[in-house]
Amino acid sequence: MKRRTAPLLLALCLGMGLFACKKNTEDATPDTNSKEHVAGNQWIYEQMASYYFWADKLPSEANTDQTLEPESYFTSLLNTYNATSNPDGDRFSYFSSDAATLEAALNGESLTTGMQFRLFYRDNARVNIVGQVLYVLKGSPAAAAGFKRGDVFTKVNGTTLTTTNYESLLYGSTTSYSFTLGTVSTSNTIEDTSTILAVTATTFQEDPVFLDSTYTVNGKKVGYLVYNQFVSSPNNSSSNAYDNHLRQIFGDFKSAGVQELILDLRYNPGGSGATATTLASLIVKYSGASQIFYKEEYNSQMNQYLQQQYGSDAFNAYFTNEPNNVGNQISKVTILTSEWTASASELVINGLKPYMTVNLIGETTYGKNVGSTTLTDDTGKYSFALQPIIVKVYNSLGASDYTAGFTPNTSLSEPFNLYALGNTQETLLNAALYGTTTGGRQAAGVASLSSSITKKATFGKLLIRDKDTAVKSFMKKQTSVL
Repeated sequence: MKRRTAPLLLALCLGMGLFACKKNTEDATPDTNSKEHVAGNQWIYEQMASYYFWADKLPSEANTDQTLEPESYFTSLLNTYNATSNPDGDRFSYFSSDAATLEAALNGESLTTGMQFRLFYRDNARVNIVGQVLYVLKGSPAAAAGFKRGDVFTKVNGTTLTTTNYESLLYGSTTSYSFTLGTVSTSNTIEDTSTILAVTATTFQEDPVFLDSTYTVNGKKVGYLVYNQFVSSPNNSSSNAYDNHLRQIFGDFKSAGVQELILDLRYNPGGSGATATTLASLIVKYSGASQIFYKEEYNSQMNQYLQQQYGSDAFNAYFTNEPNNVGNQISKVTILTSEWTASASELVINGLKPYMTVNLIGETTYGKNVGSTTLTDDTGKYSFALQPIIVKVYNSLGASDYTAGFTPNTSLSEPFNLYALGNTQETLLNAALYGTTTGGRQAAGVASLSSSITKKATFGKLLIRDKDTAVKSFMKKQTSVL
């Protein structure tokens, strides 16, 4: 029996389009040739019948309308989630009109200003909106323009943000933006200022490691890592440069003698399963090659095929032996979370739980225990891509019950007044270091509306990469997303 030491198909992905990322389904060019629709839709049906997690619930091909445009046809096949009538249905499969752009974004390259932000209602009537910068990528256009964490903006290109226009102003087709900054008045309201920062989005490659540091608290060394996306290499590279950066950081933690670890995943929506395995393997209390990180479940056809090829071990993904592992020298691991902590991030949380105490501080996580694969036409005839759910994941104890997210041990939201990430006064880090539990959203907004993080291509995704020829012959693709 062949034992696998890396995920069979998985690679967690929260690839993000950061600021100017558009929805994958936007700007699709309709194909007016109904015959072309039929041929493309037959290809779509074939893929779904082979890989879709709910393949047994697909309508018969004869009962589908193959004259529909491809996106509409794909949607018509889905086992759509309904809270009442189909609570175990599909919430995550999607269609992309541009396969190349999608793949780049899943690898951390996107058209972006380089800043992530959250949006609040500005008034009790919930009409006007204010944005606040969560973080800015080093070397990005936003950094060059002078943006920093905590900045507030009230207008985009001279227009006040409202519930009816924020989507088009922030996520539309433009790449040039001017932001009117705001300030908090003494009465805790947001006022416009005369300060305007201009920025133009550009194609930018994000390094998922945002910050790492060590602290000494009460005589203990504490390692801290802000990690914002599970990506192994820059787009169009197989260097594993970003995974190796993780290894170097943990080597530094190990040499420094860290006794506790704080992993900040509050802005990490997912990414590569292989990278999730690397990160988890650097953290876990490692005891040998038989340590299961997670287990997989596919549709009945796929399960049968894999069982025949590998036996029952086909569904196990194992921790790997990482020389810079700190698991056996740390007494505690704390993970900082938010509602945007998703997929691959949750896989790490779930996979570590059987082996060590995992302390969560922040907000309840997103809740995604299933994964998808990127399917494209190998002949190049069709430029679109499918992202269907193909797998469900469990930890070594068989637990997969986090569709409602992981509830933190200490519930804490970021306040409106933000300290820089890494500053020991920053709310979530302070709670992890010193046990402080003050915080909660204040000032700008009776309620939170949304965040640019949810626009990332990797939001809620787990990518799986398969190296085995036999599995490739069935899957035909190597890249998958949870």
